[in-house]
Amino acid sequence: MKICVISYDFWGYDQYIVETLRTKHIDAHHIKIADVTYADFSERAANAVSKIFLNKNIKAEKRQKFVLDSLEKLGYQDQILVLNPDTFDLSTLKQIRKCSDRLITYLYDSLDRIPVDQSKLELFDKIFSFDILDIQRYGFEKLTNYIYLPHLSCNIQNPETDLFYITSYDHKRVAFIKLLTKRLLELHLKFQIMVIGKKGWKHQLKNLFMTVPENLNILFSVKKISHKKLPEYYKNSRVLLDLTRENQYGLSFRIFEAMAMEKKIITDNKMIKNYDFYNPNNILVLDKTCSNLNRSFFESSYEKIPDIIYNNYTLDSWTKKIFQL
Repeated sequence: MKICVISYDFWGYDQYIVETLRTKHIDAHHIKIADVTYADFSERAANAVSKIFLNKNIKAEKRQKFVLDSLEKLGYQDQILVLNPDTFDLSTLKQIRKCSDRLITYLYDSLDRIPVDQSKLELFDKIFSFDILDIQRYGFEKLTNYIYLPHLSCNIQNPETDLFYITSYDHKRVAFIKLLTKRLLELHLKFQIMVIGKKGWKHQLKNLFMTVPENLNILFSVKKISHKKLPEYYKNSRVLLDLTRENQYGLSFRIFEAMAMEKKIITDNKMIKNYDFYNPNNILVLDKTCSNLNRSFFESSYEKIPDIIYNNYTLDSWTKKIFQL
């Protein structure tokens, strides 16, 4: 069987899908459009001019061509999974449609956050979504994100920090983080929070000139943390924080990373209570004021998720469901 995964893959999750398929002796390939960048500064400048004066994105066209050229080299596929379908022109998706018996997509984001034209969605044989409201509204197939990290028992970890959080910059989340950190300080907890993104550059300048308390470690950075380094940060913390984006009602990858590493989770996502792995000892759903956050949650031991439930969320199970293996 030949399967191709086509995606932008900004955070580096999608490579694990292909690796898992290959363990099943499937001829799997990944076309990663994020690898298509500017050849040099002159090309970047030319694209900027083109977008302003001609309303034409040269880099986007270059990426569409890269996908079609790559598919031509790979040959006809039994199945093609397209992630981030919003990034493709309708004409490109129609060409991709011709290259496979089964064209499917998985929506990492809700349609409220990242709209996808109906004309594009109609090209897919199956549409999977992690977002509960989109599933109810549009009849998409329900499928959560997945556990891609190897399982690591909490008994062999020695965390030095109470809470860790890494997120892309969002002004509403930053406002809530300030409220949360006030509560964490009241409880005398040690934490590390990293906010990544170009929009956080003003905060990054403050980091250079401000001295912060030892237990108030908040870093604003424009530089992305390597995806492969994240487990080391996770291992050093007792609890991981997960804050939802606006108009998001599915479970982020943070939940499944916590499951793999047997970490407790603090989240503002009330939907998590509807899942079979929910355990109030392991998962604390914050109220709007963070007043329900207390030290006892950090001090009690993690309760292991039953294997029969845990295995349903692994990437092995995920690939079987989405590709009908």
